Amino acid sequence: MNEKQKNNYYLPNDRPPFGKMLLLGLQHVLTMFPATVLVAILVGFHINTVLLASGVATLVALILSKLKVGTFIPLYYGSSFSYIAAILAITKAQYGVVASDELIRTAQAGIVCTGVINILVGLLIHYGGGQKVIKKFLPPIVTGSVACVIGFSLGLVALNDATGVSSGVTDNGTWLLVAFITLMSTIFYSVYLRGKGFIGMLPILLGAVTGYVVAIPLGLVDFTSITQAQFFMVPHVTLPSFTNELSLTAIASIAVMAIATIPESTAHLYQIGLYVDKLAERKGREKVGLSKYVGFNLVLDGIGDIVNGLLGGAAGTNYGENNSLMVITQNYSGYSLVCAAVIAILLSFSGILSGVVRSIPTAVSGGLSIYLFGVIGMQGIALMIEEKVDMFDPRNLAIGAVIFIVGIGGHIGFPNGFLPIPLLQSIFPEGWPAIATGAMLGILLNLIFTIIKPPQNA
Repeated sequence: MNEKQKNNYYLPNDRPPFGKMLLLGLQHVLTMFPATVLVAILVGFHINTVLLASGVATLVALILSKLKVGTFIPLYYGSSFSYIAAILAITKAQYGVVASDELIRTAQAGIVCTGVINILVGLLIHYGGGQKVIKKFLPPIVTGSVACVIGFSLGLVALNDATGVSSGVTDNGTWLLVAFITLMSTIFYSVYLRGKGFIGMLPILLGAVTGYVVAIPLGLVDFTSITQAQFFMVPHVTLPSFTNELSLTAIASIAVMAIATIPESTAHLYQIGLYVDKLAERKGREKVGLSKYVGFNLVLDGIGDIVNGLLGGAAGTNYGENNSLMVITQNYSGYSLVCAAVIAILLSFSGILSGVVRSIPTAVSGGLSIYLFGVIGMQGIALMIEEKVDMFDPRNLAIGAVIFIVGIGGHIGFPNGFLPIPLLQSIFPEGWPAIATGAMLGILLNLIFTIIKPPQNA
């Protein structure tokens, strides 16, 4: 038995025995599955297609990292909640109802362009030392405020699901009961199972199962989608449309959300790189130094989004949930992530899986969403605290205030989240996307303050 097997740990280029690799890969799939599938349901994309795209994007990123830098960059790529509001503005999806192909294809155009932005930023950092430049134009007050807006602006979606409004329910007492039980159980699992091994990594899945079980005797679960499902089905792949009247709107509103995922992706790489090097040091092995690939990591993120955009998957990023799983298990093996990607691809051909997911009532998804969307917003606040953003500085107050009010107020207060601004109607025929507009105004204000220096107080 070699040293790495004896000590039950795996660095990025370590290959576990085949049986163990299968189990480790399945564990990764179980960890990413709840969030990735929930995004598909919320934005009206095909569940199996999103799962397929997630697996392919991860597989491509792992292979490219191994070929390019000689080591796996051990990250799993799943659907990101940061893009939900922007995609919803295009698909106008209702929970559990797949949007039309034309609207999905229109959103795909924006997702492809998101990938292009990530690649350009990654190349700037990788070859031009552009990390300082990026932080100058996207300081924490901008990225943190945008993250807050993304999460909090989705509050109405969560509450509509939780109360049954999105399903046309008038007597919503049962819906509220199931949503409340789902919410509280998910919070309970998140808080009290943390650090309890693998089960502590699955609070969303456990909360969904709890809510689902409670909903069955209350008559909220319709099993028709399961009983009528095909055992085998080919994922519904669509190509992006750049010619729809909303294509430019989709590009402008979805692609700009990379503002939120670029810092997130970079932080994930630094975190996983730190733990990998610490483990290597403890075991007397050579450090991997993943942090030096921060630019290339964003290029891989961009390639992942292009894969999603070409197949019909939701825009994504590398998953912190899977990072946490690797830290707990000391398994950073790229081979186990390759196995996970293959398992996800195989699962995407299961009609039964799609039927089970579609049978989940909105009360359950609403309970989950109250927690998940709120956490996204709170992470934006945490980012600003971590970066020590001075909230007594009038510049920061101005930037944050504009992003919050325009983003949240516009998204909730106007139809489909489009501001009724009668400018550039050839690009924005339904109005300007509120969240993207708020983000761009924040960037513009920061740029003005950077060029025209305000007076400094003593």
